[in-house]
Parts: sequence; C-alpha cells; structure tokens
Amino acid sequence: MSYSIETYDKAQSILDRRKERATLEAQDRADELCAKIPELNTINRKLAQIGLNISKTFFTSQNPKEDIDRLRTESLALQEEKKNLLKKNGYGENALAIKYTCPACEDTGFINGRRCKCFINLLKDIEREKIEKIAPLEECTFETFNTEYYPDNTENGEISPRRRAEKIKENCIRYATNFSKDSKSLFFMGGTGLGKTHLSLAIANVAINKGYSVIYGTAQNILGDLQNENFGRLDNLKYRENEILDVDLLILDDLGTEFKNAYTVSCLYNIINTRIGAKLPTIISTNYTIKELLGFYDQRITSRITGEYSLLTLEGNDIRYIKK
Repeated sequence: MSYSIETYDKAQSILDRRKERATLEAQDRADELCAKIPELNTINRKLAQIGLNISKTFFTSQNPKEDIDRLRTESLALQEEKKNLLKKNGYGENALAIKYTCPACEDTGFINGRRCKCFINLLKDIEREKIEKIAPLEECTFETFNTEYYPDNTENGEISPRRRAEKIKENCIRYATNFSKDSKSLFFMGGTGLGKTHLSLAIANVAINKGYSVIYGTAQNILGDLQNENFGRLDNLKYRENEILDVDLLILDDLGTEFKNAYTVSCLYNIINTRIGAKLPTIISTNYTIKELLGFYDQRITSRITGEYSLLTLEGNDIRYIKK
C-alpha cells in the first residue's frame, strides 16, 4: 500500500518511543528489585561475565563449541536461579522482563523482515487521524447513512429520491467491500447536504481498514495547497502533489467551490488525468451538474469525468436542515 513518507515516519517514531519507554521501565524495575534482593546483583554480574567469556571463546579456545556449550549451560542455570529467587520473594518469574506494547515484534514493527500487525494498525490509525482533523470520518459509515431522510415520492415514472439513495448506498457498499487500487473512480453529484461527503467517507473508512492509503480534502484546500507548493510557499501545507498523485484513494470534495485560475484548472486536469493513467481510483463530489461544470472547466476535464468515472446523482432536500 502506498503510504506517505510522513505516515511511515510517524508510525516508526511511535514504535521507537514505545520501545524506549518499555526498556526504561524495565530498567527501573530491575533497579528496584536489585535493591530489595541483593542476590540478583551477583547473578547479573555472573551472567554478564559469561557473555564476555562466550565472545572471547571464539578467539582463545582450543575447543570453542565445547566451551560455549558449557558456558550456555551455566547461563541457563543462573537464569533459573534468578526465576526461583524472584518467586521466593513474591514476584513473577518474568518480573524483570521488558514489557513491550507488542510482544510479537518487541516494538520494532517487523517480524522476520515483514511488517508486524501493530505497525500495519498504526499506519491505519494515522490515516484516520489525518482525515478526522478535517472531516467526521468516524461518524460517516454506511450504518449511519439513513435513506429515510430522502423523499419517497415519484415524478414522471422515475424512481423516488429515496430509492435512488438506497441503490447508490448499495453500490457504494459493494464498491467499498471490493475496493482495490484497480477500482473505478466515482463522481457524486447532487445539491448541498444530500450525503455525498458521508458516502465518500464511508468508503474511506472501509478502504483504510483494508490497509489502503487515503487522502481526503476539499477541492479548495487541495488545489490551494498545490498552487502554494508550485510557487514555493511551503509553510503549513497539508497536501503535496506527489502524495495526491500517488495515494491509493483520493477523495476530492466540493469540486467547483475552489478559487479558479489558469493554474488550478491545469492542476485539476493533471490530477484527474494522471490518476486515470496510473489506474488509481479517485472519488469526486460536487453540488453542480456536468452542464454547470462545463461553465467552469474546459471539456478536457468534464469528458474525462464522464468517460472514466461512475456517475452517482443524489436527489432530495438538504438533510442537515431536516435533522434540525
């Protein structure tokens, strides 16, 4: 999965802090127990000396295998003596062991060169946290998408807005369940407050849980940051072009609300075209119709959307007002 360097670095930093904390806590316990049970100090000194002797044996012994086996036997006996001493004084035999957050990988993040589950879960959590700072990701699930808010009346023999919303929800659930980097892109249309962002974030939730990287942002914020990056204004950037182009799933919300100029239109085309060429899925939402978007952008953009994206149109009244 294509996570950003920032995400990997943050996950590794968390693991490093966990490991350091576990080691320091173990050292504090060891100091405390050695003060209470002085015999532990004697055993520890003997174990340390055995370690040194094993190292020397490789260079000085005539029979290194035999001597190393003997030293290891002595070490095991001392370790057993230490366990019995701890038990005798009312402590568990592992009282001196380092208590890692993840015993499986000992907080390194890797087992036999493969990522441990704890590292994978950290990457997922970091992806969620980034989106949670700007959008209600946790609240926007398929379970909380209530189609009862959509009108159930029909006109001219067409399906009702409620039935349309139900079908779109079903399609989105299938899309999320089967999501991969080869999934088709989606284009949500409909008025304000009809659940476009909700469904986009519900898909994001599932994609993140499956281990895919996700970037969410409004068109205004993403294109604004990319313009600032292009002109060297690098302070406080949340979005960078290489990450936008490479992320497993990009969600571009509220298309049409951004400040439009030659650069942002060109940048939008580059995002859409590059990700289509790389076969990477993108979800775009807008309050405008395709016809209205033609007034904002040239046909290169709208033709790629209509030709390469699945178009999903929600109808009805602003749900946020209905909920009030």
